[in-house]
Amino acid sequence: MNTIDVALICKALGDSNRLQIIQMLSDGEKCGCKLLEAFEITQPTLSHHMKILNECGLVNDWKEGRWHHYSLNCETLNAFKTFIEGLSCCKEERGCCQ
Repeated sequence: MNTIDVALICKALGDSNRLQIIQMLSDGEKCGCKLLEAFEITQPTLSHHMKILNECGLVNDWKEGRWHHYSLNCETLNAFKTFIEGLSCCKEERGCCQ
């Protein structure tokens, strides 16, 4: 995963509503109607949040009738986790803190 993709994901997760949506989707696929029930936002606002999460690759969606269904894109999430896990707080004078 390149740093531009990581930056887009970090920007997407910088909003508390979007971070909560990701947490909800970690339990499995959800209909947009279920996500709306959990937040005090309008359907257009939810669509805006989901568009950002979809564009950075964290979320997949498909439409059934009036509603979209959303799930986490595990490939992107795992690549992001691998990038984050590769970061460390090493200080040369103290050795690596791991």
